[in-house]
Amino acid sequence: MNLAQIARRTDAQLVLEDGRLFVGRRFGAETDGIGEVVFNTSMTGYQEILSDPSYAGQMVVMTYPLIGNYGIAPEDFESRRLFLTGLVVKEASRFPSNWRHRHTLGDYLKSNGVPGIEGLDTRALVRHLRTYGAMRGVIGDIRESPQALVARAKAHPSMAGCDLASVVTMNERFEWQEGRHLLHISGNRSRQTGLFDRPRLKVVAVDYGIKWNILRCLVDAGCDVTVVPAAATAGEILSLKPDGVLLSNGPGDPDPVDYAVQNIRALIGKLPIFGICLGHQLLAIAAGGKTYKLKFGHRGGNHPVIDLQTRKVEITSHNHGFSVDPESLAASDAEITHINLNDRTIEGFRLRNAPAFSVQYHPEAAPGPHDALYMFNRFADLMRSWRKEQS
Repeated sequence: MNLAQIARRTDAQLVLEDGRLFVGRRFGAETDGIGEVVFNTSMTGYQEILSDPSYAGQMVVMTYPLIGNYGIAPEDFESRRLFLTGLVVKEASRFPSNWRHRHTLGDYLKSNGVPGIEGLDTRALVRHLRTYGAMRGVIGDIRESPQALVARAKAHPSMAGCDLASVVTMNERFEWQEGRHLLHISGNRSRQTGLFDRPRLKVVAVDYGIKWNILRCLVDAGCDVTVVPAAATAGEILSLKPDGVLLSNGPGDPDPVDYAVQNIRALIGKLPIFGICLGHQLLAIAAGGKTYKLKFGHRGGNHPVIDLQTRKVEITSHNHGFSVDPESLAASDAEITHINLNDRTIEGFRLRNAPAFSVQYHPEAAPGPHDALYMFNRFADLMRSWRKEQS
């Protein structure tokens, strides 16, 4: 079958729970997909997006029209496997041009059992999601009744109320030693270079769905990193005698992850804490705040965030569907430090009575800009100050 024949073929459909239907053609795994349909506005970095555990239970629509043009390279993964349930693109490239690639996008999705659909109007789909909000959907065969697919979508569990951190977390503790092997930016120096001349810090990273580049950035900031499962207790974390704790990103609703909130609450004030994305939301709840579900979430690499302390605007990477309620946080002993300039949602805060801070966005990027990499050095400086005060 030549490219013209492929372009004309229609053998799959994406049906949303409200009945909206989009017709296209399959690539990747020859199977159905079901989950919450969300969109990402990044122009590059599809491999990092695919392998981000924060997309567990979701089907991702890429707004950029051509996806897969540089293939899949082993260095660019962000986790041990794929957790998303489907990929939706305008056009999937079958001829990667990057010398680093080892697989095509379609072949990689197929080998991981993830269905894709291409050839549909992704602009119309994204406008629909922006208008009516993220919703559940099904990628199914063109011959199947749309009404049946709608029923399947509606029967699928909603993202709200789902504890997905327990699904994606590694169940065993492990050590991480790899720094950012390709890029060394903003003064960060990889451990492998031997240039870091300060005593190293010991960090425990709690894995709610952690991206590997967070771990790499911690290593480059001078940290020896131990990763523990999401359900690790405060006592287990403290027994490792860390200089600080990193609360990682992860998927789903923070409210049902009550075990993590209890553990975080027990850690506040005992050592420095840095939260990212889901970790930011969990820290907020532990401090007395509340969260809510956004209409269609923030997912992309071009979100402007202002640091209220420095008045500096950073372009940041995002992937989240929930946000911290500012009124609930105002009632706690917290100070808002960062605001999203698109919709004024909270992007960061710190606790006034404890060495703890967090950001909603992704300072490690992967993919995205590197404006916020300094956050890892800020965490390292906080740990050193705390260690000095305690000695």
